[in-house]
Amino acid sequence: MNPEQAETLAIQALSWLASDEEILSQFLNVTGAAPGDLRARAKEPEFLGFVLDFIMRDDETILGFCSAAGATPAAVQRAGVALGGGLPNWT
Repeated sequence: MNPEQAETLAIQALSWLASDEEILSQFLNVTGAAPGDLRARAKEPEFLGFVLDFIMRDDETILGFCSAAGATPAAVQRAGVALGGGLPNWT
């Protein structure tokens, strides 16, 4: 996956997070970001990588995003790596 594809998927993930008040609240608590920071930081590859890492933190979240975006968990992981982050694959 190239960086442009990864960025597109991460922006979709950020939009998905923003559409769910509970998940967005969790994300903001973990990052310490304010809602107004999201738009400005959406241009930063490191921040977008963190968005994907956050989504991959548990099965329910990753599967919910993948269902909404028509993506696979493996694609999300590859996008995270392409943006300089990504959780390690322990299996």
